[in-house]
Amino acid sequence: MIAPRATPPLYNTRMVDSLKRLVRDIPDFPKPGIVFKDITPLLADRSALALAVECMAHPWRASGVDVVVGPESRGFIFGTALATALNAGFVPVRKPGKLPSRTRSVTYDLEYGTDTLQVHADAVSRGTRVLLADDLLATGGTLGASASLLREMGAECVGASVFIELTGLSGRERLVPLRVTSVLTF
Repeated sequence: MIAPRATPPLYNTRMVDSLKRLVRDIPDFPKPGIVFKDITPLLADRSALALAVECMAHPWRASGVDVVVGPESRGFIFGTALATALNAGFVPVRKPGKLPSRTRSVTYDLEYGTDTLQVHADAVSRGTRVLLADDLLATGGTLGASASLLREMGAECVGASVFIELTGLSGRERLVPLRVTSVLTF
């Protein structure tokens, strides 16, 4: 006899399909060759947005998350909603020059060049349990850099929750050993 799972799955194929239908492809945006996953139709649908946030929060309910960290800019959308669902605080990760107080920075490699992210120097303290949140996991660069920066500050990164994962770009592998959950995969 197989023992039942401790936590039953929250969503089924029908629910996932209903969310997938609200993500539209925009070819050649923001540049030729890129197929942008546009979530704005989903964000405008109150039931779909609520389901998306609950699906992102559900696996992390027992993780003791203190703060959810979301990178600019769509990470703010899901990050604040996820923080509310998990009864946690929210910390924004921004591009340079956008935060008003003293900051800590990390520079990381992109396919063609580098980028820099910043967080307030007092945003987390040693031992703060952090969940990273974003709309999309592609190559893992932004979430990986965010996790690195937060670890340098003494935080404990418990994992990452993303709405969409582009599996062909191997972003999950770049985030090892973090536990990563995604609602939709393409």
